[in-house]
Amino acid sequence: MGEEARRVMRAIVVREPGGPEVLRLEERPVPQLRPGWSLVRVRARGLNHSEVFTRQGLSSSVRLPRVLGIECVGEVADTTDDSRLPVGRRVFSLMGEMGRAFDGSYAEYALLPNGQIHPVDSSLPWEVLAAVPETYYTAYGSLLNLRVREGQTVLVRGATSGVGVAFARLARALCPGVRIVGSTRATSRADALRDAGFDEVALDLGGSLQVEGRPFDGALELVGPATLGDTCAHVREGGIVCSTGQLGGKWYMDGFDPIVDLPPNGLLTSFYSGNVDERKLAELLGLAESGRVDVRSERVFPLERMADAHRCLEGGDCFGKIVVVG
Repeated sequence: MGEEARRVMRAIVVREPGGPEVLRLEERPVPQLRPGWSLVRVRARGLNHSEVFTRQGLSSSVRLPRVLGIECVGEVADTTDDSRLPVGRRVFSLMGEMGRAFDGSYAEYALLPNGQIHPVDSSLPWEVLAAVPETYYTAYGSLLNLRVREGQTVLVRGATSGVGVAFARLARALCPGVRIVGSTRATSRADALRDAGFDEVALDLGGSLQVEGRPFDGALELVGPATLGDTCAHVREGGIVCSTGQLGGKWYMDGFDPIVDLPPNGLLTSFYSGNVDERKLAELLGLAESGRVDVRSERVFPLERMADAHRCLEGGDCFGKIVVVG
């Protein structure tokens, strides 16, 4: 790393809550090493709806100014752990208060705790690899927790999200006989969902799924507490509901009675991407490297167009995972 690169870096800084326009490109000093932390040269990062919520001022624990970004892929640029994290090692990082309690990945360099920097063996291009740590790992963990089997019908609530599309691709590759139904609030997205691997599309109107009875053997809940009760009402006896996302902007359940509201004899589980299992990640990377699962993102933006990337994430035109490189 050159001396100039050590002095300054480009970073996207949020100084006050607001729309995408508050994501401002600045020059900042490259963070200095501290005990137990290492410096990562960020090559790419996936975008997440939680970063939109933080930018809007909806994350009460986050203090501004802040460099957002809860995930990244890149290389170790400077280290306090030469054996596990030598300079030049390919790595990824996600969650762990990254981009919230301390500055995150919306910058050319990020100083991160060693415990949440994970070595990764992959030859995938950065913009492809960036979709794996948060989005595909979340979808993969949720798929395993749902115990999806051939012949089942599974609902994905919030299907047009990056995790929703990733789940469909993974399920189609690992369990070809499963029937996947994706929910959306816009009928205009039905064709895109079918192209992504969904067999059917269910309309979601005001948090109410427009289907009759209990047609689903399992459900991946990505909208979260805002629709979890309604999702459970459409899952068959003995079915599994995996509550993974919070796209609805609601964090807690109001008036939810598990005895009454869960599917009869059913199970409620969840998956959290911050609980990193390197064995599962290696399995997932193997699927991507072999070409069994297409992990490419839908849109790729350069760092200086972070505001446009957020507009795309929030708008009705983009679909699936968005990655920002540089």
